Amino acid sequence: MNILTDRIIRAAKLDVHLYEEVEADKGAMRQAMAVVVLSSLAAGVGSIGAMGLGGILLGTVAALGGWYIWAYLTYLIGTKFLPEPQTEADLGQLLRTTGFSSSPGLIRVLGVIPGLGTVVFVVASVWMLVAMVIAVRQALDYTATWRAVAVCAIGWLIQTVILMLLFSFLGGPPAL
Repeated sequence: MNILTDRIIRAAKLDVHLYEEVEADKGAMRQAMAVVVLSSLAAGVGSIGAMGLGGILLGTVAALGGWYIWAYLTYLIGTKFLPEPQTEADLGQLLRTTGFSSSPGLIRVLGVIPGLGTVVFVVASVWMLVAMVIAVRQALDYTATWRAVAVCAIGWLIQTVILMLLFSFLGGPPAL
C-alpha cells in the first residue's frame, strides 16, 4: 500500500500517531492538499444530483480555500489566544494535520446513491469534525481536548462569517 493511501486510512481511523507523523513531516504538504482535493471531489460527485457537474469545481476550490482559512484561523487562535504552555506550532503543521482530517470526507462520494445523500454527508461532517479536533490537539500539543474543540469552534464561526461576507460581496452563494 502506498504511503498516501496508508495515511488516509489511518487519518480516517483517527490514529493520533498519524497526526503526529504528518505534523512533523514537512514533505507531507502535497499529500495533505491531495486529501483535501480528493475529499472535495468526493463531495462534488456525491452531490451531483443537487448541484450538477459545476458543483465539483466550485466545491473543490471552496474546500481548498476553506481549508487554508480554517487552518490559518486555527493557528492564530490556538497559538496566540488559547495556547497551553507547551504549544509550539507553525502554519505548515496545522495545514498538514487539518488536511489529513479531511480523509473521512472521501465517503461523501456515496452520496450519489439515491436516498443516502443526507445521511452520508451528516456522518462525514461529524467524522471530519472529530478528526479536525484530533488534528488540532496534536498540532498544537494540547493536553486538553476541550481546548482543541474551542479552537475549532471559534475558527469555524469566524470562517463562516468570512465566507458569508465573501458571498454577499460576490452576489450570494451559487443556487443549488
